[in-house]
Amino acid sequence: MRTSSSSSKTERPLWYPGFWPSWLAVGLVQALGRLPFPLLWALGSLLGRAGYLLAGSRRAVARRNLEICLPKASRFSRERLLLAHFGWLGVAALCQGVGWGASRERLARLVRIRDRERIDALIAEGRPVIVLVPHFVGLELGGAAFTALVHSGVYMYQKIRDPIVDRQVRQARRRFGGISVERQDDLRGLIREMKQGTPFFYLPDQDGGRRGLFVPFCGIPASTIPMLGRFAGLAGAVVIPTFARFLPWGRGLELVFAPPLADFPSGDPAADTARMNRVIEERLQTMPEQYFWVHRRFKTRPPGEPSIYPPKRKRRKK
Repeated sequence: MRTSSSSSKTERPLWYPGFWPSWLAVGLVQALGRLPFPLLWALGSLLGRAGYLLAGSRRAVARRNLEICLPKASRFSRERLLLAHFGWLGVAALCQGVGWGASRERLARLVRIRDRERIDALIAEGRPVIVLVPHFVGLELGGAAFTALVHSGVYMYQKIRDPIVDRQVRQARRRFGGISVERQDDLRGLIREMKQGTPFFYLPDQDGGRRGLFVPFCGIPASTIPMLGRFAGLAGAVVIPTFARFLPWGRGLELVFAPPLADFPSGDPAADTARMNRVIEERLQTMPEQYFWVHRRFKTRPPGEPSIYPPKRKRRKK
């Protein structure tokens, strides 16, 4: 028995007419991915800056995040940074098709990999590795480059509601040997993969809801999932912070491997989670325009504390 309209929709064949707009969107993204990268950068920058004018609620969230995380910057500087951020969001959106379809050769031309010897040495030794990848806007293209040019990896995946987009994203991430693990799956399989030498591509810095620990992020208590230390402890893994940064003027993307975290995990979940946040903060200060500011990072508040963000506007019923 079909219990809801959403479940019945996903049971329909992929050629069902209701999915045609999704097929069209996927085809458009794939076609754009074939354009020269400098042209994608220019078009994406224009698209993103136009989005700055239209994305009222997300613009408000990003502006509030900047006020909290960069309090010493002037209001004018933060507004300029906000506009630049939307430009980079547009670039990331139009470059999605590059990650979906670019060959290894093209990715090697577009992506500069810095300090890869740090991870190569660990992989050669057969050491379990966690690649800690915060939410900077270039992470999707950086992930494609990692699996294509460095090593196949395993990543946690949350199913996308649209089955056409979900299918495309899964296929793209498997192109160079990527392995997906559903968030709801038994994590013992993930630990086994790491112990066998497959790097774990871990994205940690989103609101953790009531399951998270409240540890500082930019000086504000932020609900954060305390799993990095647990994963590292269970697998005996080394954690390498890794950052994806779009280069200016369409010159490509840079994937940077930072030094592995020493003496990690400590055995204290709160201390390990706070340390992870500090690592992200340090890099955020060097490339603030490319951090994912439109996410409601401080959505979950400690008990008794007021909301940081303005309330969402309710649509009027006609």
